[in-house]
Amino acid sequence: MMEAFAAYSHALASLVIFTLIILALAPFSALAKGNKGLAPGATPEQDYSDKAYRLNRAHLNGTETLPAFAITTIVAMLAGASPFWVNFLASAVLVSRIAMLVVHLQGIGKPHSGARSVFYVLGWLCMVVLSVMALVAIL
Repeated sequence: MMEAFAAYSHALASLVIFTLIILALAPFSALAKGNKGLAPGATPEQDYSDKAYRLNRAHLNGTETLPAFAITTIVAMLAGASPFWVNFLASAVLVSRIAMLVVHLQGIGKPHSGARSVFYVLGWLCMVVLSVMALVAIL
C-alpha cells in the first residue's frame, strides 16, 4: 500500500511535521495561559504584545489550518495529482506556516497586514492550488 504513496513522501512528511508542531504548541500555550491564571480553554486578552496571547493564537491558527491542509493534500494524492506539484505545494505550505509561526511568536510586525499575513496568504494560496489540482484530477 505504501508504494502507491511513495512518490508523495514530501507531502506526507509535511503533513506529519505540521501536525507535530501543533501538538508541540498545545502544552506551551496551556502553560502560558496557566501562568496568567487562566482556566483551561480560556483565551488570553486580545493584546498582540502579550506572548501568551500570541502563543495561543499560533496554536489556534494551526488547529484551524490543519484540516484544510490535510484534506487538500490527501485528496490530491488519492486523486493521483502530479507528485512533483503536490510535494512542492505541501512543502511550501509547511514552510509558510513555520515562517508565520516564528513571526507570530516573536511578535514581529503589525497584528494585521504584516509579515504574518503574507505568510498566511502564501500557505492559503498553495492550499487553493492543491484543491484545484485535486478537483481536476478527480473530474
